[in-house]
Amino acid sequence: MKLVLQRVERASVAVAGEEIARIGRGLLVLIGVEKGDAQERAEALAVKTAELRIFADENGKMNRSCLDIGGEVLVVSQFTLAGDCSRGRRPGFDKAAPPELGEALYLHYAERLRLTGLRVATGLFGADMQVELVNDGPVTFIL
Repeated sequence: MKLVLQRVERASVAVAGEEIARIGRGLLVLIGVEKGDAQERAEALAVKTAELRIFADENGKMNRSCLDIGGEVLVVSQFTLAGDCSRGRRPGFDKAAPPELGEALYLHYAERLRLTGLRVATGLFGADMQVELVNDGPVTFIL
C-alpha cells in the first residue's frame, strides 16, 4: 500500500465535472493498493496518517497532527501509485491489487480514519476524477 499525504489548505474532487467531495485545512491522501496488502496494513497507516505531526505549532515547528488541529482528510484512490516505471517507457501494473481488493482496502482505510474522530471525505473508486488542492508549504510525504 502506498500513500501520498499532502498538507492542504483545501482540496476537492470532481467526477464528470461535478464536485463530489471537499475539505478545508487538513490532508489530501492519495492511496494505491497493491497485491498482498491487508486490512491490518490499512489500519496501521490510517492511525499513522491521523497522528503524523506535520502541522505547525505556535513556534512554527511541525509538531501537531491532523487530529490536533481538528483537520479534515480527503482520501482519493490512485491506482497508478502501484505502477512500476523501472523498465521501458510504459508503466507496468503487475503489483496493483485487483479492483475488488483495492476498493475494499481503500474504503477500510477511510473508515479507520473516521474512527479516529477525523472528518473524512472520499473520491469515487475507479472513476476518472479531477482533484484540486492548495498544498500548504508545500508539504508532501510518502508512506
